[in-house]
Amino acid sequence: MASSPRTNVLRETLDDDEVALGVLESTYSPTLVEFYGDLGLDFVWIDLEHAGPSPWDGDRMENLLRATDVSGTELLVRLPEPDPGMVRKALDAGVRNLFVSRIERADDARRAVEAARFRYDGEPGKRGFANPRASRWGTTENYADTEDEEIVVGVTIENPAAVDNLDDILAVPDLGFVFAGPLDLAVSLGHPGEPTHDEVQDAVEEIRTRAIDAGVPLGGLGFGMDDVNEKAAAGYQILNLGSTTGALGGAVRSWLNEYEG
Repeated sequence: MASSPRTNVLRETLDDDEVALGVLESTYSPTLVEFYGDLGLDFVWIDLEHAGPSPWDGDRMENLLRATDVSGTELLVRLPEPDPGMVRKALDAGVRNLFVSRIERADDARRAVEAARFRYDGEPGKRGFANPRASRWGTTENYADTEDEEIVVGVTIENPAAVDNLDDILAVPDLGFVFAGPLDLAVSLGHPGEPTHDEVQDAVEEIRTRAIDAGVPLGGLGFGMDDVNEKAAAGYQILNLGSTTGALGGAVRSWLNEYEG
């Protein structure tokens, strides 16, 4: 019996010009991924650049994905570099939404997007065809066609070279979104730990305006709910509200501060 094609809710949100809200799950727990979905988040961010399991660990990724399947949210996976093999591995495990770091030129972005598709820009794509979990082990109808329609691949803009080449990057066919990375921009601009530095904020604003002008969805970090609301009103469509460890730390500190013993 054939399986129905997968539907990517995050992609639908972006296509409808709506805003998706999510959280960085910094403990890599399937239980918490499932809980975040039950709480109503649109996506759960799994960062494989700075911590967590190896991007090549398909078993760990499958368990995180199963948690999204039962709770109605989407996994958003960040890969540490635009390695085509790494992109294909993540997608075959069942990831539908990913973005890659260490982008400097349009060719970097194109290589990642092309690796995610069976057909690309009027030519054969670079995705390998097999019967992995993404195809429900070969049971999905019209797998190649529906997979190309549902996959979202974005890139992080986090260094001056990427900002300089941003117009070319934004013109890459089927680029799903760009994610403005103020923390790494701060490092690359010589202001580590200062994401609110004027030079960093100027770069972030340049990313915002050029992405909106190009019609490419924009993602970013929220620094408190006032900032999230401002960014949503300013055109951001993917917004990260915080992290598991940040939320837990804030809750525990508040408990300790209120303890009267």
